[in-house]
Amino acid sequence: MKKIKFMDCSFRDGFQSCLGARVKTDDFLPALDAAVKAGINYIEIGGGARFQALYFYCQEDAFEMMDKWRETVGPDVNLQTLSRGVNVVGLSSQSTDIIQLHAKMFKKHGITTIRNFDALNDVRNLDVSGRAIAANGLKHQITITMMGLAPGLNEPYAHTPKFYEDRLNEIIKSGIPFDSLAFKDASGTSTPQTVFDTIKAARAILDKEYGVGAKEIQFHTHDTAGMAVACNWAAITAGADVIDLAMAPLSGGTCETDILTMYHRLRGTDYTLDIDPDKILKVEKVFKQCLSKYFMPPESMQVSPEIIFSPMPGGALTANTQMMRDNNCLDKYDACIEEMREVVARGGFGTSVTPVSQFYFQQAFRNAVMGKNADGSWKLDPNGYGKMVLGYFGKTPVAPDPQVVKWAQDQLQLEPTTKSVVEINDANPKLGVKYNTELLQKNNLPVTDENIFIAAACGDKGIAFLKGDKPMGIRYAADAAPKAKNDVPAAYTVTVEGKTFNVQVKEGGVITADLAGQVTEGGAAAKKAAAPAAGSGNTVDINSPFPGTVTKILVSEGDEFEAGDVIAVVEAMKMENEIKPDKAGIIREICVDVKAVVTSGQALFKVEEK
Repeated sequence: MKKIKFMDCSFRDGFQSCLGARVKTDDFLPALDAAVKAGINYIEIGGGARFQALYFYCQEDAFEMMDKWRETVGPDVNLQTLSRGVNVVGLSSQSTDIIQLHAKMFKKHGITTIRNFDALNDVRNLDVSGRAIAANGLKHQITITMMGLAPGLNEPYAHTPKFYEDRLNEIIKSGIPFDSLAFKDASGTSTPQTVFDTIKAARAILDKEYGVGAKEIQFHTHDTAGMAVACNWAAITAGADVIDLAMAPLSGGTCETDILTMYHRLRGTDYTLDIDPDKILKVEKVFKQCLSKYFMPPESMQVSPEIIFSPMPGGALTANTQMMRDNNCLDKYDACIEEMREVVARGGFGTSVTPVSQFYFQQAFRNAVMGKNADGSWKLDPNGYGKMVLGYFGKTPVAPDPQVVKWAQDQLQLEPTTKSVVEINDANPKLGVKYNTELLQKNNLPVTDENIFIAAACGDKGIAFLKGDKPMGIRYAADAAPKAKNDVPAAYTVTVEGKTFNVQVKEGGVITADLAGQVTEGGAAAKKAAAPAAGSGNTVDINSPFPGTVTKILVSEGDEFEAGDVIAVVEAMKMENEIKPDKAGIIREICVDVKAVVTSGQALFKVEEK
């Protein structure tokens, strides 16, 4: 009987897939300790979205937490993190020296193995990162990313077993050193037959190249579309040595199959998991108690058949819905998912896994919330999807739709490129160790390798964290309980007879409604209605293009600006949108504060046009 190894993903992907990656370390350490004592010796613990989430939402430093994790599990447990190739642990790609620093820092802080993937399966994007991981004494798990295509799409090559086989041969030819190979299906949309055929071919290739069994194959999938058990079984019977699993309450749904569920599936077959099921059951009880105070989004616990049409990764689904809750626009989720199908198909079929999954969702969000241009073109995200279809993040599996490429060229004023991402980034003076060192010095912050990497990976929010601005963005179960109407301010978009209005409920029950440019107030603690803005007919509102959070206000009242000047930044879905007026003018009133949550179309400024 063959013993199938497994990695417990509960403490990274479980957190990301079910809780938007927002969990405090001290809350789960008892479960981590219990898992090790129950015999689990291979644990995914950090990287991916969990790196930034600690700084953005949890008031924790990732490197300090890595030290604490290692102290808890002892020296022998294989602690694995997730790296996004040239993006390492962020949405933005990095230069060579930052990619190398990532491996150095993760080794220093107790990590054993790094799983290294590229969402486009562009092997060039795995080269620098893979060599750095190996050079710093870490185990390198090189990865091919998978997904299923929506029914009805007649794409003959991308995401077929032949496509994956070609990528493996390309990896071998590149000479990138690796210890094991993973196939990662973050959306859980691959069919069991594709999984079986792919891993069977990979097993034959690896055994021929390196010797029988010399390179382990590991398979990763989610249960978002209800296919995880079937796909894990297909992988095992095709020759996979290791599968990724999780523990309740973070198993199933948007996460991986439960350890006990897979153990039960293998009973009576020629395969088994080497566990004591009673011990695992006890650990799961501890884990449930550890997480009992956290708000569990209902969408994380369910199978979503629509995911086979719009492959949203489990690890991105709840991260996005949590952000939509933060910005009071969760009602737009279904429309975004509907838009995503076309966005994926026309973007070149990159795998829907971070950062490409976020590019897909951000573009779908723009299409659903901002609408399309008068000529039918999309309002392309200039930092994500738009640059992706132009080649600035690597080569897509197949060429993107030429019409979308043309829109990107016109809107971004950029030409397509075939240069490697690292080549582009190494030439960018605003990336790299030198630039981030100077950024730390400018902000009077200590210059350490850790701080350099935090600044590079987390940008302005990383600098703010190091300066003491540490926001709390965790959602607890108590926060989701119904509250009295006067307790918490909130913003809403209300549609009445086809007309859209921005409504805010303020402290004390004051209701503020923006009606045709006039702000009126009413409610339990209503005050006198606000007077209309002074002017001679040329005073206009500058509005937010979508729901989000105001992160920067770059002007003061009375300032003059020119057409195209950036006067503010609104962030939504990790997407910063610069507010650039079409005409020159004078700021007469600033209507919001930094960190304000705004609705689509809400006034940010009142300006007098020149």
